[in-house]
Amino acid sequence: MAGTTSRTLRHYGDLGLLTPSRTGSNGYRYYDQDALVRLQRILLLRELGLGLPAIARVLDGQQDTAAALRAHLGLLERERERIERLIASVRTTLHKTGTGEELMAEEVLDGFDHTRYEQEVTERWGREAYEKGDRWWRSLSEQEQKEFQDRHETIARDWGRAKEAGLAPDSDEAQDIARRHCAWLSVTVEVTKSYVIGVSAMYVDDERFTAAYDKYRKGTAVLVRDAMKVYAERHLTD
Repeated sequence: MAGTTSRTLRHYGDLGLLTPSRTGSNGYRYYDQDALVRLQRILLLRELGLGLPAIARVLDGQQDTAAALRAHLGLLERERERIERLIASVRTTLHKTGTGEELMAEEVLDGFDHTRYEQEVTERWGREAYEKGDRWWRSLSEQEQKEFQDRHETIARDWGRAKEAGLAPDSDEAQDIARRHCAWLSVTVEVTKSYVIGVSAMYVDDERFTAAYDKYRKGTAVLVRDAMKVYAERHLTD
């Protein structure tokens, strides 16, 4: 009924997240009402983007089911508010780009929360990568965060103009934008050839990244990927 596979249930059991109420002689696992409520709590926390280790810590620290559910409800309501802000932000972007009005960074980025990607980043690049990035971001003032975002927005806009002008990835103009883009990346990570090639490939492979560049001109993300690859191969080493 929950759409949870038996394999997932076994995994939860191995981690101590969801122990079967009993196991039959045939090896079947049986779950009572308490286990059902616990599964609901696990699924709610997964929906909120928490990783399994974090969920285990939450469940271990909240023995009162009613209190836990009230806490989960509060988190869901805040997530709903954040999504409503994102919807409003997208509507503002559509309206202003349609009328030619200047967009403000706080309007475009309202509702964005980097912590919702904690699990994805951890699974792709490891816990240390997420924690390092998280510490760096939280160390910035609101003004510094805005300046970092604005800097990328300027670069992304220039990529869009380059695409509109029909510039080749290896053109001097495109390579200068690639240089600035790599300098922006280097604020948070060590920029190597393999890193730049890998991350720029994601601009095309991941629709979320593609949308961030193609909003200026369709096909911009492909130009970014190709130009960044040229720059990395010419100027960077591993």
